Amino acid sequence: MIFLGFADDVLNLRWRHKLLLPTAASLPLLMVYFTNFGNTTIVVPKPFRPILGLHLDLGILYYVYMGLLAVFCTNAINILAGINGLEAGQSLVISASIIIFNLVELEGDYRDDHVFSLYFMIPFFFTTLGLLYHNWYPSRVFVGDTFCYFAGMTFAVVGILGHFSKTMLLFFMPQVFNFLYSLPQLLHIIPCPRHRIPRLNVKTGKLEMSYSKFKTKSLSFLGTFILKVSESLQLVTVHSSENEDGEFTECNNMTLINLLLKVFGPIYERNLTLLLLLLQVRFGLALHHLVSLSPWFLLQSFSPCRSWAVLLPSPFDTSLSDSSMMSESLDHYPLPHSP
Repeated sequence: MIFLGFADDVLNLRWRHKLLLPTAASLPLLMVYFTNFGNTTIVVPKPFRPILGLHLDLGILYYVYMGLLAVFCTNAINILAGINGLEAGQSLVISASIIIFNLVELEGDYRDDHVFSLYFMIPFFFTTLGLLYHNWYPSRVFVGDTFCYFAGMTFAVVGILGHFSKTMLLFFMPQVFNFLYSLPQLLHIIPCPRHRIPRLNVKTGKLEMSYSKFKTKSLSFLGTFILKVSESLQLVTVHSSENEDGEFTECNNMTLINLLLKVFGPIYERNLTLLLLLLQVRFGLALHHLVSLSPWFLLQSFSPCRSWAVLLPSPFDTSLSDSSMMSESLDHYPLPHSP
């Protein structure tokens, strides 16, 4: 991943390379999971049990999911980037959230999985903390794509081999939103420039939204529809203009950074970074609050299990620890005596 990030910094790789190369790089990770665990059975959420039953063996599709998770984590931090301190800052917050989650779960039945995660996350946290000190505005060190890919794959490794891949996605909620919001441009349904970072207003010293300008007639029907829906939902600012070359449409680049600038107006770079990191912290705190109050909720999500038949406990049963309620492996639950 470090080599891929360096190659992207130097060669400006295309998006297809950024998808194919992390996919290939995730194969050794999936082989480790297959060799040591090999479990692909999930517990089906309640609403779908009349159709799918209590358990569903996804087989190779579960490995596809883990491969997609590795690709997403690798690119997620790189997509939400471009201002001083943001890449290292969000990585620091995510790693801190994972460390707290692991420490809380150490008393449960899956201590070894969380200890394994801590072996990776604690050194990563402190090295990133040192990096953030030099990367904070005004930055003296720039991380580039090299750090973004390295950090993302580190999170993917601990999430998959630590058996909390779905919980990992919850720590990435701002990145998930940013990805979904950016999808029309990433798929080139709406024209996407090489860099979508905010632009600096030299007079005020504040960051403002950056825009993508293109000929109106070059936009497909689907692109026009998405643009109109996004504008009606106040997610995009659209301007139209006309000159001797024809009619042009201009819309702000679809990133979470530009969306915050649209909502709050021009902001100093340091304050914008703080706002984004506070958003990341808020999602992390919300997840820990959800875990502490509603462990039963997590049992309703897709969870891999090793036993062929499992009876889900009552949400009012206090005999099980939060760790066993939280874990993705249910082989410590007693087998039922009857269906």
